[in-house]
Amino acid sequence: MLHELVVENYAVVDRLRVRFHAGLNLLTGETGSGKSIVVDALGLLLGGRASADMIRSGKDRARVSGRFDAPERANQALIQAGLETEDGELLLEREILSNGKSRVFVNNRPATVALLKELSGHLGDIHGQHDQQLLFDAAAQLSMLDSFAGVRDERRALREVYLAWRAAGDAIDELEGSDQEKLRLLDLWQFQRNEIELAELQPGEDTELEDERRVQMNAGKLLETAGSAWETLYEAPESVWAGIRGVSKKLDELARIDGTMESVRLALEPALIAVQDVAYSLRDYVGRIEANPARLEEIESRLAGLEKLKRKYGASVAEILTFFEDVKRRIAEIETAGERLEDLRQEQSALAKKYEAAARSLTEHRNAAAARLSKRVEEELRPLAMERAHFRISVEAAAWSDSGADKVRFLVSPNAGEEPKPLERVASGGELSRVALALKACLVGSKGSSAAHLRTLVFDEIDTGIGGRAAEGVARRLKKLSAENQVICVTHLAQIACFADHHYRVGKTEKAGRTVAELEELDLVKSTEEIGRMLSGETLTPEAVSNAAELMRAAHTTVSV
Repeated sequence: MLHELVVENYAVVDRLRVRFHAGLNLLTGETGSGKSIVVDALGLLLGGRASADMIRSGKDRARVSGRFDAPERANQALIQAGLETEDGELLLEREILSNGKSRVFVNNRPATVALLKELSGHLGDIHGQHDQQLLFDAAAQLSMLDSFAGVRDERRALREVYLAWRAAGDAIDELEGSDQEKLRLLDLWQFQRNEIELAELQPGEDTELEDERRVQMNAGKLLETAGSAWETLYEAPESVWAGIRGVSKKLDELARIDGTMESVRLALEPALIAVQDVAYSLRDYVGRIEANPARLEEIESRLAGLEKLKRKYGASVAEILTFFEDVKRRIAEIETAGERLEDLRQEQSALAKKYEAAARSLTEHRNAAAARLSKRVEEELRPLAMERAHFRISVEAAAWSDSGADKVRFLVSPNAGEEPKPLERVASGGELSRVALALKACLVGSKGSSAAHLRTLVFDEIDTGIGGRAAEGVARRLKKLSAENQVICVTHLAQIACFADHHYRVGKTEKAGRTVAELEELDLVKSTEEIGRMLSGETLTPEAVSNAAELMRAAHTTVSV
């Protein structure tokens, strides 16, 4: 249940704070007063789309927050998202920035719009004029029937089978369609594989050969330079090592006389060892270098062969080897294509049988649910001034899809003696509103309710196109729904407003030269006057107030009875 809604800098709202209650909460006001803004703001908290156009002119951001009771299933969703619960309460916040992006907070922690949408299924839903148009959509009708039937798990399992069946079919088409072309390329791939195999490439071979070629081409210079360094460092009478060795001996003599020089002597020892190590390394290096014209020619020949392969298959030996593995894979695919194709056909056949069984079971559930829902909707329509209306749900065979092998159509006959026809062909605006309300009542009832955590059902102008006895029927249906759910409804009709448990008036005023929408919760006296205004129009007359009071008294008397 929604306890409190706060709206800031949203459309013509400067700052609005409203507390809602259990039961039937009705919003009234003049056309264009901003009633639907409250519904739209609540829609943002339930994962609706955000737009920078919603931000009040002159402001850089808009903010909407709501405080709800948190049902157990919502708490489980929070835990899965790594968020903390707050003692049975849930604080949702949505902030819209001037760049069109929005930020979401759940219990003061950053969250995602996806989480809001998940939570919305546990908190409530919004029914507006757009939702009534969805009644014409075949996919939406199928979804409503499945929701009533409670076959969500079965439908999810069938979708997985369908997608696997489609994937197997796509793989078969690819194999069959590309076999001829691949056979034409097989000779080329085999030639490429053989050419690379004969080269007996080793990873990193090209880099190592380039280094060795550089050494062979500069062998003379390397011998001269390394030999000179060896002489200077160690071999010559006046070598660096000899000089340091002489200094070391003198420090030995000093340390024997003056112990304070011992540390100096020890500091020189690493340098003596390092010079000797470098000298030995130079000696070994000189011993290894040998100008070998035959080896240089061999290296040049090998590098030329590698360069030829690089021009065909890659910029390095590593890339050539990657190409080689890819060619081997392609050849293997052709060589095993027959086996793979047979396996895929068997897999597809098995999946088709599995899909047929699942679809058949789903169709049976849908047919049974269609009969029950049709009867329930007709029962709901009777008190809505459609006593003689007939409602049928047709479940017909259709092409396989991820939702099954059924096509669902909602058929209605508003008047006796007429054959039920698709909604879009026979239902007027007022009749569509009542059918929508009847379906909503049935679908909400099928989900069950919790006495501890009421769901919030929002109806935006559900009274479109109706009046008189039909309006009273809609009001009674809303009142009945509010016994098990918190209902928030925008209405233009006094016949509906008089059933309110809690009545709110939305209006516009001008402050500092700017239009501001305001919302006021009305007491009994003000509620009576507001309903009187709805009856009389611009001028509120005593007769209108009296009629309003009588309407309210009759509404609450018949409801209590």
